Amino acid sequence: MVRPFAAGIDGASGGVDPAGVVSERRLSDLRGLFRDAAALERAVGEGDEVVYRVVAAPVPEVEGEVPFSVTTIEAGRVGDEFYMTRGHAHPEPQGEVYFGLSGRGVLLMYDGEEVRWVEIRPGVAGYIPPGWAHRTANVGGEPFRFLAVYPGSAGHDYAIVAEGGMGARVVRSAAGYEVVEEPGGAGPAVREYYRRRKKRG
Repeated sequence: MVRPFAAGIDGASGGVDPAGVVSERRLSDLRGLFRDAAALERAVGEGDEVVYRVVAAPVPEVEGEVPFSVTTIEAGRVGDEFYMTRGHAHPEPQGEVYFGLSGRGVLLMYDGEEVRWVEIRPGVAGYIPPGWAHRTANVGGEPFRFLAVYPGSAGHDYAIVAEGGMGARVVRSAAGYEVVEEPGGAGPAVREYYRRRKKRG
């Protein structure tokens, strides 16, 4: 059991104090997720830079606990797609809250059939209902940082997003960015995955 504590959240650096696990994902970790695979390989060869970093508070991901973390997504694109997180669904259907700290991003959500998205800026919270996969993209010119708070029993399924996609992509446009839905949507196995989780949630 975790004893009561206070944690400092630094919206300018993405730090959490005290910090628990710190993880980062580079361009090479995101193979198969960007539409322009050739552009991704060129970027990997030019330096394989860090796309995003997650700094978690020292709260375990177990039932009854409420972990929280700060994610920083760097500014950049692969082809026309903005830098983004891998995206995941919760095997145990649970809701989650993202709260904007700095920069500007898009929270993309997908339930296997329907795509929804919200723009997150400092002081704006996005709510992810149970059963919806989610991914965030940095659509600004500076690092995008947000605080995530979620039930410890939720779990993370990255494979279903890697396999079935998110139903849409966040790409550059004349207006800055747009969310473009992908034709065809998810296959039957992916739709069934989300259907079961929404029913359980």
